[in-house]
Amino acid sequence: MRKILYFVLIIRLFASCDMDLGQQPISDPAAETYFQTLDDFNQGLNAVYSSARGYPDRLMNLSETRSDNLYAVSDGGVRDWEGINSFHQNIAANPYIVEAWQTNFTGIFRANNYLEQLAEKGEAVILEEDVRRRMEGQARFLRAFYYFDLIRYFGKVPLIDRVVDAPEAKTIPRSSVSDVYNLIIEDLNIAIDYLPAPSDYATVDRGRANKYSAKMLLGLVYMTRSGPDLGVEGAGLNSNEWDEAVKQFNDIIASNEFDLLPSYARIFDYTNENNEEVIFNIEYATGSNPAVGSTFPWVLVPDTWFRSLGFGAQGGLTIRPVAMELLDKYETDDVRRGFSIQEGYEDGDNVETRPFIKKFVDISRVPTTSRTDWPINYIVFRYTDLLMLKAECVLNGAPGSTATDVDDIVNFVRERAGLTTPLTGVTKEQLLEERRREFIGEGVRWFDLIRSGTVENTMNTWIEEEDTGGQMRDFQLDYVLYPVPQSEMNTAPGLYDQNPGY
Repeated sequence: MRKILYFVLIIRLFASCDMDLGQQPISDPAAETYFQTLDDFNQGLNAVYSSARGYPDRLMNLSETRSDNLYAVSDGGVRDWEGINSFHQNIAANPYIVEAWQTNFTGIFRANNYLEQLAEKGEAVILEEDVRRRMEGQARFLRAFYYFDLIRYFGKVPLIDRVVDAPEAKTIPRSSVSDVYNLIIEDLNIAIDYLPAPSDYATVDRGRANKYSAKMLLGLVYMTRSGPDLGVEGAGLNSNEWDEAVKQFNDIIASNEFDLLPSYARIFDYTNENNEEVIFNIEYATGSNPAVGSTFPWVLVPDTWFRSLGFGAQGGLTIRPVAMELLDKYETDDVRRGFSIQEGYEDGDNVETRPFIKKFVDISRVPTTSRTDWPINYIVFRYTDLLMLKAECVLNGAPGSTATDVDDIVNFVRERAGLTTPLTGVTKEQLLEERRREFIGEGVRWFDLIRSGTVENTMNTWIEEEDTGGQMRDFQLDYVLYPVPQSEMNTAPGLYDQNPGY
């Protein structure tokens, strides 16, 4: 665990900042007297990174739980995930949805502020041009990262690429997804030019954004734009840029900076962080006071399981079961099933038979002092994902070989999982199902379904099969997007139209 990015930062600069668009921006007035030294700029950049701290939890709450991987309907209690998996219409005040909007915009505001301060004062304070460029590249990567997260969840959002004051913020409407993409792509192209390869960073800084994490994100942006628009003004634009995505992926492959690990479990091993699979991490520090480690390992894990093992409650509350339909898709010898899924446990006199995801839990590493101090980073982009995304592009007509870029990759992934029967002529459907098993718990399934255009048929078929209790609403394409948080609608009445379906 490298203590390089988070989180004991510049509290005096950012402590008073609220996260919604109607509040005072973080740059006014503290930044005018803050960015005076190289250390100020280093800590300011760390603050831009810090808005990514909750990203993995958000993936599990808004993507994994939304998808057909989990059957997380009401258990009789009041849970924040209530309605996420069941497609309720009255979720505009849901705290997970509010967090996604507010935290991403906090990161964007911090990035805007940082970039303006760097442009105004950087040359006088930071003498080395390559250091300034590296700092700018990281801030631009992060701004693109936050905006991409927003449009995948909400579609149209306010496009703010500079520091604004509170009155002006209340006048900025939602921009088209296409316009937001233009900023994302511009930022990522600059980041690619300015950022070094991971091997060019000092060891202590290897977790920072690098040239290839920017290329990976840009490739995923091109793929997402290439998906169908589904009539919802979401992230898909039917742009058919699969070949542009492959160009980015091929550059990463040619760099020889990354490789596939022979063991599935070793990818997520607490003692093997920043391994050869990792293209970009969200890094956490552990052992600090206050605790600022990770929390994502327990998000999908019921507290009673920890209790059954002699540990205190972590915060996952009750069970969010893995869909039985997914469980049935694992072949008998697939090691990913046992590694990722806990199938039953006893808690005193109670026997729980429903399975749940425990992929990121190492029982020997459960924190003894705080549930917010788990000592593990989150892998945002890993090399297996890159190769399987390239395979998807090839199946959509991008240059490449179906034998080497599709079948061979899928067969490697299967062989690593303990499956010895090779596949030939892998189809899009087979690739999606293999990705589902490979990336369970990593929050990609929901976006895979949207990007592939299969979300409506898949979810409706799944609901009919899985929802034996009749607790889920029928799926509508409007549910590809989440509602704009009600708090944002209330801040400037009439400024935003609510997304259809809510």
